[in-house]
This record gives sequence, C-alpha cells and structure tokens, in this order.
Amino acid sequence: GDVSDLVNNLLQGKVGPAMQDSWRILINSSVGLGGLFDPATALDLPDHDEDFGQTLGTWGIGSGPYLVLPFLGPSTVRDGIARVADGRLKPQRYLHPVSHRNGIYGLDVIHTRSELLSAEGAIFGDRYTFLREAYLQRRNYLIHDGETDDAFADDF
Repeated sequence: GDVSDLVNNLLQGKVGPAMQDSWRILINSSVGLGGLFDPATALDLPDHDEDFGQTLGTWGIGSGPYLVLPFLGPSTVRDGIARVADGRLKPQRYLHPVSHRNGIYGLDVIHTRSELLSAEGAIFGDRYTFLREAYLQRRNYLIHDGETDDAFADDF
C-alpha cells in the first residue's frame, strides 16, 4: 500500500518517490473515498511498490536462505521477517471484526496466486529450481531499482 511505500522509500533515502507517495495518500484518501479508488494513478503519480525486505536489502542485509512459506509462497529469511513489519503498515490489520480482516487476507492470497497462473506455462525443468532462481533474481532487481549486474552483458 501507499503508506508502506512511503515509509520504505523514506527509509531507503528515496525522497522523490516518497513525495509522490505522500501525494498518492492525500489524493486517494480524499478524492478516492478513503482509498477505495486510485485517482492518483490517473494523475501520473506512480505506485512505487516498496517493501521492508527491499529496505533491508538496500541497507546491505543479506537475504539468507530461500524458503517457501505455507500459503505465502516463496521468500527468504530476510523477506519473511520483513513481512511482519510490512503487515503493521497495512490498513487491513486494523479492520474489525477479525473475521473480516482474515477474509481480506484470504482474498489477497487467492488474488496473488491467480496473478501467477499465467506464468505456469513458462516453467521448464525442475520447478523448484526455476521458481527459486526467478524469485531471487526478481528480488535482486527490485532491491537495486533495476540496476543489477548482468553477467552476460560483458560478453557482447
């Protein structure tokens, strides 16, 4: 969410994106009826999608071993711990009664899984190895804002 993006951009020292996140929160909270709608995107304020795992990676904290968390999917020790901090910044956490909050969390897990279904056909070879490498490469890409070392680029 935008609040988590704002906090993590500030912790990573990204002032420009943090300012955009502040505007997103203001616009989506007022014009977007408390965040039900996203008019900020229509106003060219991008969603930066930062998380505490990226912040810890930016600070130089290693990822630790790769693991697959039940119902949550692939992660690393660093990202698994970071999910706790990210969870504190989600507005769903403060929704009562608990049954409503758990229902929203369940829908979020189902939505995330449904977004990954189209990628199933791209998996070849050992599924575990493929998913592990894809996850670790994507996290590295996100932590370094797309500026990663490409081992193959030097050959050309």
